[in-house]
Amino acid sequence: MRILQGTAVSTKMQKTVSVRIERQREHAKYKKKYKVSNKLLAHDPEGRVKEGDKVFLLETRPMSKRKNWVVITPERAAELRAAASAARKASSSPA
Repeated sequence: MRILQGTAVSTKMQKTVSVRIERQREHAKYKKKYKVSNKLLAHDPEGRVKEGDKVFLLETRPMSKRKNWVVITPERAAELRAAASAARKASSSPA
């Protein structure tokens, strides 16, 4: 289960939003940091997202050829991240 954060770029489709995910990478040899971005399609069933909004995406089953993500609320993202970190701690501690 992956959770990503990005910015809504386009909301012109029905129940679908295009989201730009920006990451910082470091050049292997020169160590300079630079930005890399991906555009993903995400399912937005209520159509609440507007262009320019910061959104959280949860990976899900494929809904179409390019749409494998669903928009979630910031509260839900925090819950899922907390549950995942608790599960990691429980599995890494010796029994």
